[in-house]
Amino acid sequence: MSLWKKTGMQCLAVCAALALAVPALPQAQTQSQGQTPVIKTEVTLVNLFATVRDKNKHVMTDLKQDDFKIFEDNHEEKIAFFSKEMALPITLGLMLDTSGSEQNNLGAIQDAGSRFLHRVLRKGDEAMVLSFDSDVDLLSDFTDDRSILDRAISKARINVPGGGMIAGNPGPVGGQQITGTALYDAIYLACGEKLNGEAGRKAVIIVTDAEDEGSKTKLEEAIEAAQRTDTVIHILLVVDPRYGGNVGVAHKLADETGGRMISVRSEKNLEEAFDQISEELRSQYTLGYYPTNNAKDGKFRRIKVEMNNNDLKVLARKGYYAPRS
Repeated sequence: MSLWKKTGMQCLAVCAALALAVPALPQAQTQSQGQTPVIKTEVTLVNLFATVRDKNKHVMTDLKQDDFKIFEDNHEEKIAFFSKEMALPITLGLMLDTSGSEQNNLGAIQDAGSRFLHRVLRKGDEAMVLSFDSDVDLLSDFTDDRSILDRAISKARINVPGGGMIAGNPGPVGGQQITGTALYDAIYLACGEKLNGEAGRKAVIIVTDAEDEGSKTKLEEAIEAAQRTDTVIHILLVVDPRYGGNVGVAHKLADETGGRMISVRSEKNLEEAFDQISEELRSQYTLGYYPTNNAKDGKFRRIKVEMNNNDLKVLARKGYYAPRS
């Protein structure tokens, strides 16, 4: 029985506030003789975290602001803020697929996952651990205690699909019977409930074959939950040949949120994949801009980050939701 069922906790609806955006200080002021009326203009600074690799897949750590270009809905924007992020705290979610299709891989996944958290977490960072099959289980809430996280990972158990219930949750995840693998529900819950209130850099690393069977949440709703909470999704695609996997879904989840999809075919590949994610999380650039389109219409704005050097490939999220007035 999942933690959500046992405690009766209800999932909060995905935050409607703009992901990726933080309010800037009031802008222009005007003065007239005898009085000093103030005209305030609320401007939103859109922040992006970007990782750049060269054609040999080496992470680039010595780039400058002039190396980047940002476009919002095909309109080039002026970069107003730039920095190299090596120490900004990270809030992580490690999500383990414990459906029957991962039965032969779980032991290796647990070992590699524990080592990954020990390598990547530094002072000020926190992580949580979830498992998902026909239910979504919170094995550990956010903590910086490695021993608690290790115990949580070791508690993950394969649940042969047979039906379960995620009860009482609002939004797409309602009180429904589900069977199989609730991947989209798990993403929706992780982002909409757990990561929604967290600040700074946020990422989830999902070890899965990306097959979803039984979620009430749709793929697009899971992606939107991540986008609205500024959460990057990294997928380590671990596929049992007997069951297959969904490469297209894995790519879409990662691409639309600024993450990476890595296919894993052996225990060695799994270690290497975790190492790649760890390196990227510690080698990011922060780019900020004030969007030319300042309409508060709540619509999705598509972002594209380009490099002046065509031999470099940048990894960054693909957009954000504008605030509503």
